[in-house]
Amino acid sequence: MAKESLVIIDYGSGNLRSAAKAFERVGADEGLDIDVIVSGKAEDVLNASRIVLPGQGAFGDCMKGLSSVDGMVEALEESVLQKARPFLGICVGMQLMATKGLEHGDHKGLGWIDGDVVPIQPEDKALKIPHMGWNELIPTVSEGSKDGHFVLRSIDSSDNYYFVHSYMVQCKDTHHVLANTDYGGPVPAIVGRDNMVGMQFHPEKSQQAGLRLIADFLQWTP
Repeated sequence: MAKESLVIIDYGSGNLRSAAKAFERVGADEGLDIDVIVSGKAEDVLNASRIVLPGQGAFGDCMKGLSSVDGMVEALEESVLQKARPFLGICVGMQLMATKGLEHGDHKGLGWIDGDVVPIQPEDKALKIPHMGWNELIPTVSEGSKDGHFVLRSIDSSDNYYFVHSYMVQCKDTHHVLANTDYGGPVPAIVGRDNMVGMQFHPEKSQQAGLRLIADFLQWTP
């Protein structure tokens, strides 16, 4: 069996070292034969077994940065949409999966999940924006259901995950929302369809609970 490669896309959006170290650690702990590569080359994305798209900052800036890398959006579309490689978007990387983002203007996204990225508007006005800190996940499918998603199989109601964001993905189709968090109302925390999944929080910064999610993504065969 050929060795897998996981590419974390570097397009100038933040320090990717913590993410790379988390994936390397989980791969070693789980005994997986996988190379973790941080790369800004479209060729590496085309050859990857699995793809991670991180992101921090404003939606428009991230989309502009991704689009400015020669051939990167095309390589993503070929690998994810045509070759059906497992894909994980993290934070703004999840938001870029949407149709468009409304942060500081109207910006086109990748269009993989039908929906818009809109400001979080908690019902409790005492809640501060950005939503920053630790919060739980509430899967939209009941535990043990045959419709449960493989990547969510290790989620425990007592676990908390690290969030830092002011905008959220508002999906047109609610079945694309795999888990919410509660911040003055439901806020989509995990979205997905087919071979792609997105996490609004940072699994690489979410201690053991986040590492379990990474482990399940690395072992997921859509």
